[in-house]
Amino acid sequence: MLKQTNNAPTNDDPFLDLFNLPKDMVRPAVSACRLFNTLVDAIFYDVPDLRATLHRLDAQLADSDAKLPSRIIDFDAISDPEGSLLLIDARTAPYVHRYTNVQAYLDSPYQETRAVRLATITGVGSSALGSAAMAWAISTALRRPVLAIVPGYGVADMVLQGLGGWFGFGLFDYLHTKMATQSALAGLAPDIASLGRGLSASAPGAETLRGAPVYRRGSGSSDVLHALMLERPGQFEILVGHSKGALQIGNALHSLPEGRTQGLHIVTLGCPIAKDAPGAQYFQYLGLFDALGQLNMWGNLPSQWVPSWHTTNPYLPPAMMTGALVRQAA
Repeated sequence: MLKQTNNAPTNDDPFLDLFNLPKDMVRPAVSACRLFNTLVDAIFYDVPDLRATLHRLDAQLADSDAKLPSRIIDFDAISDPEGSLLLIDARTAPYVHRYTNVQAYLDSPYQETRAVRLATITGVGSSALGSAAMAWAISTALRRPVLAIVPGYGVADMVLQGLGGWFGFGLFDYLHTKMATQSALAGLAPDIASLGRGLSASAPGAETLRGAPVYRRGSGSSDVLHALMLERPGQFEILVGHSKGALQIGNALHSLPEGRTQGLHIVTLGCPIAKDAPGAQYFQYLGLFDALGQLNMWGNLPSQWVPSWHTTNPYLPPAMMTGALVRQAA
C-alpha cells in the first residue's frame, strides 16, 4: 500500500524497496543523457553564437579589470539534470542569473525577478545551454530580460527518449505518458524518481508520492510555469515555446484562475497548439520543411508558415529566426 505525502517517503511494502536502486548507480546515466542532450542542443539552438558572445563579453570585462561573472558555459548545469531558472539579460552584466529553487526565485529581493515579462521553454530534453541560447536570442532581439525555464531531466525522460520520445509520440501522448511514467517511478522507486526533479519539487504546491515529485500538468516545466503564474499574477506578457516546449506552455495555462491569461501573447515555434487559453493571443509559426513539427501538429494550424526546418540555429539554414519572429509577435 502506498501513501501520498509531502514529507519523507513512506512505504508499507518492503518488497517495493527492491526497485529503489541507489542514486549513485543511476545518476551517472542520467547525467550522461543530459550531456548528450547538450550536444543535440547545438543543432536546434544557436549555441555557437551564445558561446562566442559570452567569451567576447568576458574579454571586455577582463580588459577593464572587472570581476568576471559566472557563465552558463561553466555551469555544472550543462550535465546536471536537476533543472533551473535562468534569468537572462543580454544588455546587462552578469547577463545570466541562475536559480535552482522556484521558491527562492519568488522570494528574491532583486528587482529583475519582478521586472521580467517574457518566459521561454525549449523542447524535449533540452539542457541549460540550449535553453539559454534561445532566451539569449530573444533577449538580444527585444532588448529586454527573458526567463528561461530549463527542464529537469530524470529517469522518466530517459525511458521515453529510449522509446523515441523525440519523434515517436504525439505531443499530448508524450506528456501524458511522461506524467504516468513519473508517477509509476515515484510509486515503485521514489529515490530514483527524485533524480532530476529538484526544480519542479521546489515549486509551491508541488505534489509528491512516497516523497518523490509527481507531475500535475504533464511535465516539470509546466508545473513550474503554472506555479509562477499563480504566484505572480499578470507578470508575464509573452510566453515562447519551441517544439514540445510549446505544449508544456499550453498545459501550464490549464486551471489558472479566471483572467490570468487575458492579453497574454503565446508564441509557438515548430509546434502549433490548441488555442484554449481565454483571452490570450496566439502567434504560431511552423516551418515549411519541418517534418517533426508537422508530425506533431495534430490538427492545430499555424498562424504563419515560414521557410525553415525545426532548428532555430542560423548556422544550419534554413533556420527559424527566433528573435525576429518573437519581435514580430510582440
